[in-house]
Amino acid sequence: MTIPRGAFYAFLGPNGAGKSTTISLMTGTYAPDAGTLSILGVDARQHPIEVKKKLGVVPEELSLFERLTGRQYLVFSGRMHGLSGDDAAARSEELLSLTELASKGDTLVAEYSKGMRRRLAIAAALIHAPELVLLDEPFEGIDVLAAGVIRELLAELSRRGVTLLLTTHVLEIADRLATHAGVIRAGKLVDEGDVASLKARHSVDSLEHVFEKLIGVPAARDAKLSFYT
Repeated sequence: MTIPRGAFYAFLGPNGAGKSTTISLMTGTYAPDAGTLSILGVDARQHPIEVKKKLGVVPEELSLFERLTGRQYLVFSGRMHGLSGDDAAARSEELLSLTELASKGDTLVAEYSKGMRRRLAIAAALIHAPELVLLDEPFEGIDVLAAGVIRELLAELSRRGVTLLLTTHVLEIADRLATHAGVIRAGKLVDEGDVASLKARHSVDSLEHVFEKLIGVPAARDAKLSFYT
């Protein structure tokens, strides 16, 4: 897998293909059995701490400190990444605004909706200005309106030049946002490239049809997320 700097890379595949496992390898949760793993030019097996400093991660299963407010949680996250108190506070305010959570900054995380929690997790992943942000199924389990807010947030991050790796089953969103994509099947990357080249190579007009050609089955469709205009 090759992710150019500044790319929005959609990592696609059926359930059990290895998408989340790949994320776990990149974050150091799992150790690779063989081969090499280089992230942002750094050997992840030899220098895992250096790699982690360059990554922001939004896992599929969130684990947030519910007895903190959103603002406190972001400041805490910043401090854990080595920011000074003043820098963590300033960065938190910037990210609360970016994620449209400024009005909820003093609300306990326990009172946040699923969509708000997801946005807070994205803000926490950005707190230390990482070079690469990994998002594992950020649209899972949220409603259409929340998904729309997150979609626009990711689009804004992409416009700002943040390098993003997204795993998702919602191919409509991937098609709208991604500059690059890769498809994995049974643990093997079967094709990747910029989105326009992928479509041209497979003589199709959407990532959904690229997926169907490479995997051999129709892509999963989520009815709740099919109303975007």
